[in-house]
Amino acid sequence: MKRVLITGANGFTGRYVAAELARHGWEVWGTGSHEDPDESRYRRADLTDADGLRDVIDEVQPDAVVHLAAIAFVGHGDTAAFYAVNLIGTRNLLSALAVCKKRPGCVLLASSANVYGNSSEGVLSEAAPLNPANDYAVSKLAMEYMARLWMDKLPLVIARPFNYTGVGQAESFLLPKIVGHFRRKAAVIELGNLDVSRDFSDVRAVAQAYRRLLETCPKGATVNVCSGQSHSLREVLLLAEKITGHSLRVEVNPAFVRDNEVKTLRGDAARLRSYIGDWETQPLEDTLRWMSDAI
Repeated sequence: MKRVLITGANGFTGRYVAAELARHGWEVWGTGSHEDPDESRYRRADLTDADGLRDVIDEVQPDAVVHLAAIAFVGHGDTAAFYAVNLIGTRNLLSALAVCKKRPGCVLLASSANVYGNSSEGVLSEAAPLNPANDYAVSKLAMEYMARLWMDKLPLVIARPFNYTGVGQAESFLLPKIVGHFRRKAAVIELGNLDVSRDFSDVRAVAQAYRRLLETCPKGATVNVCSGQSHSLREVLLLAEKITGHSLRVEVNPAFVRDNEVKTLRGDAARLRSYIGDWETQPLEDTLRWMSDAI
């Protein structure tokens, strides 16, 4: 049984990736920023603590690594933390892995499609211009460039997931916010531009894509993880109304409207499928229904 280490294992994505890998025969170990006394294969690890992180790597001796730990909420109040965790923390991890007695067979780094920004219209392949528009996206792009310095030392794969959602994602993110309002039968919801269309995937499909990338390990590759389809917020609202039978009033808050935001943006998953074979995400209606029905 191969041993995989997942950073951010107790986070939204980490829980699904851990379950996916365990179902396919991996021995799953995890790290996170909080204690978990009920899990013997979990270690508390601060990415900004290089020495502590090295101790964890030396103990676990992983055959593969999925690096998910990051500050991911764009509206996070501490700007410096984006760089301390997402950039320097990732460098600390790669440094620890590079000197580990057991060289991992694959290291999957989760970046973000936010590196493309909001100025390129249409279908975005991995060759699309990079134009990060906030500190989170800049920190992720900086992480990608930094990671290239380690390509000759470690078998790295960089994933750029587009938007994805599912049960357990915080309502600070857009789709859980919408689903939450419909579940609670709220009278009103504040949103931004309702006519922008974006690419949404299901977290369960993303976890499967990560597992398959880890197993095929196209070393040195940067890969979009996306549905290849786009849905506007108006469509999402109609789907939520159909699922719940509830109607609410939508108020457009100017503070949520971005200047010069492109109307339609979706990803190209051709490279992903070239590496892992056929892969599809669940239809958005099925994902929203799953979220709405969750207790």
